[in-house]
Amino acid sequence: MRLTTKGRFAVTAMVDLAMRQTRGPVTLAAISERQHISLSYLEQLFGKLRRRRLVSSVRGPGGGYRLAQPMQNVSVAEIVIAVDEPLDATQCGGKENCADDKRCMTHDLWATLNNRIHEYLSSVSLADLVAQQAAKPVTVLHDKRPVEKVAA
Repeated sequence: MRLTTKGRFAVTAMVDLAMRQTRGPVTLAAISERQHISLSYLEQLFGKLRRRRLVSSVRGPGGGYRLAQPMQNVSVAEIVIAVDEPLDATQCGGKENCADDKRCMTHDLWATLNNRIHEYLSSVSLADLVAQQAAKPVTVLHDKRPVEKVAA
């Protein structure tokens, strides 16, 4: 099972959006700057998220994106699947033709892993991820210049 940057970036952008939408629509340019994700890549991802009705767009000055439903109702699995990210550890894509057009000896192992991963990602909501971020201490970057010692 591989979770590529597409799924990771989509989840990261959705957490950013969820954390900031109370102040109004959030622009993709702002998410791009904060999360260091290409704006054109975000536009592609948000087009898919909008089609799956996970986000809605607000046009005009002050426009941007909002969540289309409450964050507690949006699972990580929904976000990942919305951007066409496969959650599949099998070599055959579930078609059971992994070894010379036959089911391989470990197919059930990987299929079970797929189910567990999907169950886990379905159990984690966007609200859970926002709460995790809110609980983290704020990191303050300090001036890195050397401090001169003062003679006593």
